[in-house]
Parts: sequence; structure tokens; C-alpha cells
Amino acid sequence: MVAGSDLLRTAKQLLFDRAGNFGILTAIAAPVLVAAGGVAIDVANMSLSRSQLQQATDAAALATATALAEGSKTTTDAKDFADNFVLGQMANYLGGDVDTANSLKAGTGTTVTKTTDSSGNASYSVVVSASYSMPVNSMTRLLGQSSMGVAASSTSVSGKTSETRKNALSMYFVLDRSGSMDEATDTVNAEQPTQTYSYSCLKTNSRGWQEWSTCTATKANYYTKMESLKIATSNLAAQLNSADPNMIYVRTGADSYNNVAQTATALAWGTSGITTYVNNLTSKGSTNSAPAFTAAVDALTKPSTTAGLTNEQLLHKNKSGVTNPTMYIVFMTDGENNVANADADTKAQCDKARSNGIHVYTIAFMAPENGQALLKYCATSSSDYFTPQSAADLFKAFTTIATETSKQMTLLTK
Repeated sequence: MVAGSDLLRTAKQLLFDRAGNFGILTAIAAPVLVAAGGVAIDVANMSLSRSQLQQATDAAALATATALAEGSKTTTDAKDFADNFVLGQMANYLGGDVDTANSLKAGTGTTVTKTTDSSGNASYSVVVSASYSMPVNSMTRLLGQSSMGVAASSTSVSGKTSETRKNALSMYFVLDRSGSMDEATDTVNAEQPTQTYSYSCLKTNSRGWQEWSTCTATKANYYTKMESLKIATSNLAAQLNSADPNMIYVRTGADSYNNVAQTATALAWGTSGITTYVNNLTSKGSTNSAPAFTAAVDALTKPSTTAGLTNEQLLHKNKSGVTNPTMYIVFMTDGENNVANADADTKAQCDKARSNGIHVYTIAFMAPENGQALLKYCATSSSDYFTPQSAADLFKAFTTIATETSKQMTLLTK
């Protein structure tokens, strides 16, 4: 029999024994720490998703207002046009998630307000709002939360009178196609998020013996830099097409380079030529940007047979009446020049572009320090220089360029 004093002593020992406190506290704190880590990841994802959605609503509002001003859309079909524009822009980011896509579709809406002045001239205000529920990761679900809301809204205003016209542009792409463009980014391929691979493994045969065999497994499938470039270019082209559906104001061309300039696609009306060209690019070789950049400058400054006008200016004048179109170069690299004098020669052409009033956007896509320095030098301004570190960042950079250049195609008073 245990004496009463012994029971009391045992109870006190259990009460004041702290030997297991750390384990208990760890067991309690671990789920909280895991959930907090999940929330941090989801907050970062939500910030990126909101930026993507904002870009999509900005582009949709601008394209819709432009279409209304031109008369190619009515106030009735403009709403569907804007909503579908947002869904199309976001398709690259949603990764085929049907539930999220349906959530975005249900959360997207457009309002169009038409105002007519005393002279009968109409102006339009387009407001595009979009929202959707973004699924959270399993760690955040520990807190009982299954999704986060992402929302954005954009407004664009346009007008049309008998005394207005539209600006015009010529855009030439100078794109890196060196071997490093085959490297993977850290952005999962939205259309094919996983890929199958094979590896050597030990398996037990029918006699119970271990023998070497081939096993298969799946892993995340990341966009390569080249795949990212193709998607980004296609997104940019889609925005320009929406701003100029009749292919009257936009001309585009492209060249690519590794150690030498490749065969270019000449400047032409619309964007179909450059999208086909970029989609056919493959990655190989080293890097020398000078010849391709030279081809871009030469194409945009080529003189015409009419005194005082370049070939591009004359073509725009004959097509739309615009005599001073804006000239752009979009210059992208993922590396650095490794051919003698390539940096110096490229800088000389950048100086020539600057002196001829050509607006240069540069994209140092996961590029090393020397590549970044060259592209920073060539950009028209600091806001025209982009340093994307992922495929998602590249998509955003190209969308920003498309939005900014489309804004330049606003209606101007004669």
C-alpha cells in the first residue's frame, strides 16, 4: 500500500517535472509554424496573381474603349469582348484550373457608359472589373481557409469626332535564340504541369531476385526560356491586334541572333508575321546581338523615295495618313555577348537608334551582370528596362510593353 505522503510526493513530481515541455510545445507550435509558412507563400502568390489580373483588366479596358471609338464594337458586344479578353489574358496563368477559370468568369464584368456632346460626338467610359478565388496550399488549409480572393479593376475612356485620327507604330523585335534559351525557368508549364522521366532502379523479378530495370516517375514541367518568349510575344501581339483590329496602324518585324544574326521577318502590317517567326525559333549557338540590332535600326530608318520620309513613314502615310509614326525596338537577351566587340557594336547601334528617335525597350531575361549592363544602356529610359527572373515576370514585362505602346495609339486631334 502506498502511503498518503507518497501519493502527494508523486503528484508534486509530475506537476513540476518539465522534462517533456519542449516536446509538448513543439507539437503545439509545429502546425502553427507550418500554417504561417503556407500563408506567406499564398500571400506572395496572391500579390503576383493580382498584378497579372490588373494587367489583364488594363489591357481589356483599353482594347474595348479603342474598339468602341473606332466603331468596330457596339456597347452591347463590347461587354462580352472585354470579359473574354480578360479570360484570354489570364488563361496562361491559371494553368488549366477549371474551377479557378469558372470563378474568374463569374467574377468578371464590364460596364460601358456612352456620353454624347452637343455636337453629337460620342465618348465612352469602359470599366472592367474582375475577381476570382485563388486556391490556397495545404499548409494554409490548416487554418481552415480554402481560398483567397484576387480582384482588380481598370477604367479607360475614349472619344471619337470627325476631326480625330489615330497614331501609328512600327515595332521591331531583336530576340536572343542562343543555346541558353533552352534552359528551364522556375515557372510551371500551365498546359503541361508535369512530365514523365525514366531512371534506373532495382526491381524484384518473378524468382524473387533483385535486378536492374527502368522505372518511370513524374516531375514538375517548367517552361523553358524559349517557350516563355513565345507565349510572351503571342500575348503582346494579341493586345496590339485588339488595339488595331483592321491592321491599319501597326507594323511589326523581327530578327533573332546567336553568334550571328538570323534571317529576319520583314516589317509588315499586323502581327501574324512575328508570331509565326517567334514560334518557329529554336535555341542554339553563342551570343552576338550587334548584327540583329543593326538590322532593326536599318529597317526602321530606311529612307524612301520621297524626300524627307523614311520608308516606314511613307507606308504609314499612304495607309492611314499618319506621317510621324512611333518607332520601337524590343530587345531581349538571356545572356551576355561572347563575341569580340559585340557589346561596343551594339551600343553604337543603340546610340544610332536614340538619335533617330526610336524608342527602345530592353528585357534582360534571367541574364548575368554583363548582359544586364548592356540592355540597361540601350533602354530609352529606366522604365523601359526590364529584368524578369521567371516566365511569369517575362509575361508581365511584355504585357506592360503592349499596354504602353497601345496607349500611344490613342485618338489624336488633327
